Amino acid sequence: MKTNPKVDFFFIKAKKWQEEFEALRTIVLGCGLREELKWGQPCYTLDGNNVVLIHGFKEYCALLLFKGAVLKDSHHMLIQQTENVQAARQLRFAGAQEIRKKSAKIKSYIKQAITAEKAGLKVKLKKTSAFPMPKEFKSKLDESPSLKKAFSALTPGRQRAYLLFFSSAKQPKTREARIEKCRKWIMDGKGINDMN
Repeated sequence: MKTNPKVDFFFIKAKKWQEEFEALRTIVLGCGLREELKWGQPCYTLDGNNVVLIHGFKEYCALLLFKGAVLKDSHHMLIQQTENVQAARQLRFAGAQEIRKKSAKIKSYIKQAITAEKAGLKVKLKKTSAFPMPKEFKSKLDESPSLKKAFSALTPGRQRAYLLFFSSAKQPKTREARIEKCRKWIMDGKGINDMN
């Protein structure tokens, strides 16, 4: 059970969920994963591949299992964060006592995730073409061959992120504004999440 000093600051600076984060850290490290800091969060890896991430929200703290969609949910604890999340699943907690009470179940999910990683299991992702293309964006692509070429050159994940961002706006005006805001990023080959 080896902690990474680069990750310690996350646990020290946590104003909320500090006790819960420490409990989750102990459980995850007890499963033999390597502790790293990714996206400003404690991330636990196996042979360089992400397996589990600890993160907190307003109402709960959670373990994010990167390939949670391939795991058996025998304890009915896996939660799909949003309908657009394809691979990851969360184990959510409201307090340290709940984490301690469910520690054996939590370990079973982590060990299952490790087994899935060792076996090289992959989550079958929807193709980008399965995501809705807002008519405003389709029209911009049709008008601008260079924009269409730049969008096509993006990775499938970046394409999906833009499509989800554009189509999540309810008003056509908002969709248009989002498309204009992102046009330069697309032309520069950058994803929407590269801007955060």
